[in-house]
Amino acid sequence: MNADDLVEAVRDDQQTELSRLGSSKMLYADTRGEMEPETVTAAAAAREQAAHETFDAWSEDADAPSVFADAAAGAADRLEATDAEPADREFAVYGVLADFDGTVERLGGLLGWTLVDKKVKEQLTGFFTGQADPQTASTYRSAGSDIEALRADAGDALETVCESDADWDAAETAAIAVVEAAYEEYFETLEELGVNPKPVC
Repeated sequence: MNADDLVEAVRDDQQTELSRLGSSKMLYADTRGEMEPETVTAAAAAREQAAHETFDAWSEDADAPSVFADAAAGAADRLEATDAEPADREFAVYGVLADFDGTVERLGGLLGWTLVDKKVKEQLTGFFTGQADPQTASTYRSAGSDIEALRADAGDALETVCESDADWDAAETAAIAVVEAAYEEYFETLEELGVNPKPVC
């Protein structure tokens, strides 16, 4: 297995979950139904703050310090760019990430996180485009590109540290666990808000 195979495997395994996380209901869940620009931005800021804290805690990892340091710095930059006070929110995905203590698991978790966060950035871009705010939409579009670059870096690091099929399996398991955590929280939050999480055909 290589990094491209891993991404493909996670996407195949979590196809439905990632598809639903890429819907406009994602922001509805993040804001608890308060879809105003200020609320959306505050929720986005809360995600960036949690990402920075999570990846900064990994930045002294002996085998991949630069990848995690870059991930932390990128989140800090995006938080500053939101120019908003983070909402008082906790996201289940960061609890799952925090439990990883090996480099392979952490890199796999980071890769899974990029798959989720890219969906978030796409929805933020679409939301602010719809709000006739092209500058903010462009900011989140650029952020999405940064997340894709980070995914590539995580993949390169995995190809360096994975020495066996067992390592790749551990990375894949970690990535899937992150996507699953994000989806379960999304699903449960929408149900609490009285919204059907499943698309209506």
